[in-house]
Amino acid sequence: EVEKLFIAREHLIPRQYEEHGLKKSQLTITDDALRAIIRNYTREAGVRNLEREIASICRKVAKDIATGKRKSRKVTEKDLHEFLGPEKFRFEVLEEEDEVGVATGLAWTESGGDVLFVECQVMPGEGDLVLTGKLGDVMQESAKAALTYCRSVAERYGVDPEFFKKHDLHIHVPAGAIPKDGPSAGVTMATALMSSITGRKVRKDVGMTGEITLRGKVLPIGGLKEKVLAAHRAGVKTVVIPEENKKYLEEIPDFIRKDLRFVPVRNIEEVFKVALHPDGRARSRKGEPAAAGVGSAADGEKEKAARKAAKGASPSGNAGARKAAGGRAAARKRNASS
Repeated sequence: EVEKLFIAREHLIPRQYEEHGLKKSQLTITDDALRAIIRNYTREAGVRNLEREIASICRKVAKDIATGKRKSRKVTEKDLHEFLGPEKFRFEVLEEEDEVGVATGLAWTESGGDVLFVECQVMPGEGDLVLTGKLGDVMQESAKAALTYCRSVAERYGVDPEFFKKHDLHIHVPAGAIPKDGPSAGVTMATALMSSITGRKVRKDVGMTGEITLRGKVLPIGGLKEKVLAAHRAGVKTVVIPEENKKYLEEIPDFIRKDLRFVPVRNIEEVFKVALHPDGRARSRKGEPAAAGVGSAADGEKEKAARKAAKGASPSGNAGARKAAGGRAAARKRNASS
């Protein structure tokens, strides 16, 4: 987007001025308007359609000037509907609030980066995993690897071992008509899964990317620059990336790096610490508690401690209590006889 804005300002607009017989004083297109054209009216790797949209604006302004309707025009973002019609494309923006089972992922596309939301829902069942959203083979394998890891560590998070036998898990990645593939959504799927399993909300302003292994390691990915630009555009504040991709951050423009917090990670547990709320059981929108038997790691530790304390009551302590009770009973008996 930054490069396209520079190309438009330095090359495309001057060329269209010349082709339409316009002077700089007659037409001004603001930077905000150019960004909106790039985001909402074009979606391409190059700038061909961007130049076409700029030409359309120049053509209409040149006509108005030739007919004496106006002498000059400043085109802002608000004026684009008048010149170009309704927006042709839309980029994803962050959810309104933190939710259980919805994680923010970062994706690479041929036209640049984009934000995608991985949704996970728990429902009564027999332990099946349902995948929807037109996912490719590699992405489906990532989902299965993420689930296997979450199951292997679920007890540490206070999840009932029988949970996976009694519930199905459904992962969906909108938009359903667009094909998606690649391994870099592995950490996002694992985060959405763990959120649904434990009932802990995911921070909506944390974007993430990375491949996950069965042991929970986070492997490097491609397209980091495009993904970071998409995160910045969508309003993400924290970006979780694989440790091995940290060296590529120097390719990100300085003004974007300053606006974002980057968290390089080596394993998925580090992602959970950043992305998941530590507030134990979450509540649904209707205020209902999370499903029984599904709690946070803290809940599980408390339950274990209570069981340990109950088992650890010493026999000598119990004997002392019984002895003291017997002494009090004997004293009451002596007082009654006297």
